Amino acid sequence: MRGKASMEQAQGKDGNTILSVVIPFYNEAESLVMVCEEVREAFSTHGDLSWELIMVDDGSTDGTAALMDGLAQRYSNFMAVHIHPHSGQSAALEAGFGVARGEFIATLDGDGQNDPHDIFVLLGEMKRRGVDMMCGIRKRRADNLVRRLSSRIANTVRSSVLKDNITDVGCSVRVFRRACLERVRFFRNAHRFFPALFIMAGYTVAETPVNHRSRKHGTSKYGGGINSRLWVGLADLAGVFWLRRRSLRYAVRVGHEPED
Repeated sequence: MRGKASMEQAQGKDGNTILSVVIPFYNEAESLVMVCEEVREAFSTHGDLSWELIMVDDGSTDGTAALMDGLAQRYSNFMAVHIHPHSGQSAALEAGFGVARGEFIATLDGDGQNDPHDIFVLLGEMKRRGVDMMCGIRKRRADNLVRRLSSRIANTVRSSVLKDNITDVGCSVRVFRRACLERVRFFRNAHRFFPALFIMAGYTVAETPVNHRSRKHGTSKYGGGINSRLWVGLADLAGVFWLRRRSLRYAVRVGHEPED
């Protein structure tokens, strides 16, 4: 794993990075530059917010890595992180989280279907509601009928088992406090259960609608076919259910802080 931006470059004037945007890419050479430039354009309207973009190459073989390095050399607050071999979206996110310096972390997909302007919507709602994680709900989802129906069924089954009350766990647009990661367990396909894992760790999670757009380039690189996702998803769900039953849940009061 290697980074292409220094800490000083990624920080704001006060030495603190407020928001880290983490995007995993796997063979997305066709869309990578467009996605990253769109993030940069979105943040250009928020000049008072210190931020960094962490691009994670998940063992790509199509030129994604070279494009990513080029962007990191061009823009001082862009960082390129490379993992080998191809290890999946959860591993890519974990690698990105590991180098993130922001007080808050936002995530997006690398295919261009997420709108980076929604990051500010989620960040504002998160602060307004006083929660630790804010998740997006894809309104007017730009996917075919089969994907929408399979997603709805999966969300219903998962929510009924884990009691996380999350409508659209497949939406990658999220904002959360980086400090929460200290108590969240990672494993293969953990990204499919992030809200539940945060809740299990004692944190608060909420949702708000976000945009969803059609993919302009290529096809989905993660997940495989519906049948393979079904069986892997059921196995993962059983594992997370076990973790939920075995997780420790308690409140902490430090020193002489008054109780509510």
